[in-house]
Amino acid sequence: MADVSRRKVLMAGGAVGALGALGAAMPAQALPWTWSPEGSVAGAGAGEDPRWVWDAEADPLVASLLERGEVPRVNELLRTWTKNGQPLPAGLPADLRDFMEEARRLPSWADEAKLATAVAFNEKRGLYLGLLYGLASGMMSTVIPKEARAVYYSKGGADMKDRISKTAKLGYDIGSRNAYRPDGEMIVTCLKTRLVHAAVRHLLPQSPRWADAADEEIPISQRDMMVTWHSLPTTVMKKLTAWKVPIPAADSAAFLHSWQLSAHMLGVKDEYIPASWDEANAQAEQVLDPVLAPTPEGIELADILLGLGSEVDGGLLSRPVLGSFTRFMLGDQIAEWLKIPREPLWDPLLKASWGPFVAVREGLLPFPLAPKAYWTFDEFLRRATLLFLSEARPISIEIPVANRPS
Repeated sequence: MADVSRRKVLMAGGAVGALGALGAAMPAQALPWTWSPEGSVAGAGAGEDPRWVWDAEADPLVASLLERGEVPRVNELLRTWTKNGQPLPAGLPADLRDFMEEARRLPSWADEAKLATAVAFNEKRGLYLGLLYGLASGMMSTVIPKEARAVYYSKGGADMKDRISKTAKLGYDIGSRNAYRPDGEMIVTCLKTRLVHAAVRHLLPQSPRWADAADEEIPISQRDMMVTWHSLPTTVMKKLTAWKVPIPAADSAAFLHSWQLSAHMLGVKDEYIPASWDEANAQAEQVLDPVLAPTPEGIELADILLGLGSEVDGGLLSRPVLGSFTRFMLGDQIAEWLKIPREPLWDPLLKASWGPFVAVREGLLPFPLAPKAYWTFDEFLRRATLLFLSEARPISIEIPVANRPS
């Protein structure tokens, strides 16, 4: 989740995106921070603008590991640590071990009942979620300027297929049956990603290329992380609501809870994590919506993302179809930024048939009346979800020791 990564075409669990039309876009900037911590899971807080808050625990620790030359050995040891309840490997530096033992603990507000409900929701809505994580959240990531630059200039930007596979693991793990349980992997994935973010905060400011392009001195602030967070669950729930997918209130709250925990485990302070969907939407209107814009880095990443999807499956997941779905998901403005061409067949088909297709899938319309196009949509959902999530499992998330090579 976090600023440093996110999908291309969510292929293998990642996401997809593209940018363009730089001359037509005005510079994007977040609004002044006015969101109240009273609306957070903490219910209180200092109210400090998270743009100037990073990770006070992980950042100095990982910077020290890098300076001491211990990261390669740490990565080697952590490859064997894959399950939430698994003991940390012997041989880790003492300061890292102490941090990880504390950071791996779920917060006191974690709710086992809600997590069980979230499992059922993810299983029932998995096809929609896989598509949305990829073509809504993933594509959106390429029009979040700070995220696009952080991804592009960090080490993973040189190998996007590997990068999105690692990022996608979070999307896979959070939807698994045992996500936060001892035999699951979500806590491990979040904590390793937290260490990666800390490394990127230390390394990217040393990159002249990033420094020349960025409008900040340190990447991946808490505000940046919440921007990325909103591109995932907040955006997904908005789309499901717009599609009129019937979701019981308990399921909606449980889905939110699983993502609230993810933010906490990634190192976001509780006072920045929205306590409800109303609060999430209000925060997203302030930190996500105003910053969307194209960048040269995002354009290149997006083109790679679309290409990765089409090279895997030249049929339903071809570049024109993926582009058309992206336009449908995120609208004409973002599609134009991404230089996604209009598709005379798929664009009107999606606009006219997607609503009835969802209604048929949800049992709100009689199935015998469904046209053949609905079968095509259903097959696209199935293939896209397999593509986006299938490669996530064998991935090892590792702390970088350098930026993207020049």
